[in-house]
Amino acid sequence: ELRIDSALIAPAAVMPPRNGSILKVAAPAHCLVKGMLNPRIGANARGFGMGFELRMPLQWNQRFLFQGGGGLDGAVNPAYGYVPLNASSAVPALTRGFAVVSTDAGHQGQRGADFGFDQQARLDYAYNAVDRVTLLAKTLIGHFYKTTPRYSYFMGCSNGGRQGMMAAQRLPAYFDGIVAGNPGFRLSRAAIAEAWDTAQFSAIAPTDEHQQPILSRALDDGDLRLVSNGVLAACDAQDGLADGMINDLKACRFDPESLSCGDNSPAQCLAPAKVRAIKAVFNGAHDSHGKALYSDWPYDAGIAAPNWRTWKLGSSPTATANALNALLGGDAMRHYFMTPARPDFDVSRFDFDRDPAATELTGRYNDAVHTVLNTFNARGGRLLIYQGVSDPVFSANDIARWYDSLESANEGTVAEWARLFMVPGMTHCGGGPSTDDFDPLSAIVDWVESARAPERLIARGVSFPEQNRPLCPYPKVARYRSGDSKDAGSFICSE
Repeated sequence: ELRIDSALIAPAAVMPPRNGSILKVAAPAHCLVKGMLNPRIGANARGFGMGFELRMPLQWNQRFLFQGGGGLDGAVNPAYGYVPLNASSAVPALTRGFAVVSTDAGHQGQRGADFGFDQQARLDYAYNAVDRVTLLAKTLIGHFYKTTPRYSYFMGCSNGGRQGMMAAQRLPAYFDGIVAGNPGFRLSRAAIAEAWDTAQFSAIAPTDEHQQPILSRALDDGDLRLVSNGVLAACDAQDGLADGMINDLKACRFDPESLSCGDNSPAQCLAPAKVRAIKAVFNGAHDSHGKALYSDWPYDAGIAAPNWRTWKLGSSPTATANALNALLGGDAMRHYFMTPARPDFDVSRFDFDRDPAATELTGRYNDAVHTVLNTFNARGGRLLIYQGVSDPVFSANDIARWYDSLESANEGTVAEWARLFMVPGMTHCGGGPSTDDFDPLSAIVDWVESARAPERLIARGVSFPEQNRPLCPYPKVARYRSGDSKDAGSFICSE
């Protein structure tokens, strides 16, 4: 069933920033359609359905873009076709003339993950909403323009990045080009890592009068700056230039033990318990036998960025933790990743030997881990992934290993159709001491339509004013060669 709630011609207007973006959107005149696919009453007598918004510019460039969601979805975000959140130098897809669609992924209300009680809502969130809404959008586009899109694209970050990777894996004929930013492609395992990180930091946090840990105080901002500066001192110059950005991750050799109190002055050291907690987090979640449950993490300068604290530690001065790992992650674990849902489960008591098994069923249909993409490739599909090295919720090491595994699973040279770009210092989908302002949409369009594979993405950022840097396709890294250190042309991409 299809329900159309509204359809109108929206005049050209400058729209205010939304959804964490810093961009105002110069929206051209367009047809705006809002509605819902498969409205129904589901588990617990709750209403469900795949809400969507489609914007079709009157001056159309014959391109279609699916705008990925984020977090646990639950809201239809304006279908503008955002580029990365801090990409002030780029232009949203709608402004460029794309028809753009967005969806709430099958449930309404950002009340957390309680949609997990409903079987269909689980499937809609995992992948079905992308399937159904894509087909609907292309049908409506065909009716409005009397022709179908010449090129179809997907672009999203976080859960939207996972959706993009899922599209390449499960819907290989739907999109010509996909941009997947900071993808939560192993979301069920990252949820275990969230519980692990919270446990490690809670164990060293000071407690309140009820002996409850005050998570935010496990590490103070000075501790995080100390680690960030230590990583930079050890690794920054490995790419040929000490500039506050660590490009050569594989050459980075940093051990938090170097900051442990001993010979160091008290103002420049970490208590042994803090060192142990940091190492436990960066070494990754594991069971009591040492079996990895997620991934390790790269040390990078962004550990001192506000977004890293927001996810891992929060800012609450009391034992009521507001870290997203504890709030968003805990709710998702109880209601969605555990099968069946366990709403009364205390995530702070997560048993890393026994409880991971409860997440396996959800992971099988939710996680975008498959590597055989020969249909997507054979049709000319192109996949561009970008990843913040300081992402506190999805490990850059994890997506690098997934990308490495493509070589053995597919014939030919993977770089001909899939490329991964690491963004030093960038946290989750933007932010951090990074050059997080770049334009992946133009890059994927050039790759799909003109066969110009992206050899580098030119980036800048507010943390490094008047500087341009190349983001290089993994495993290549940006190395300073000679000349003006503020100019991207002074760097080469090499292994």
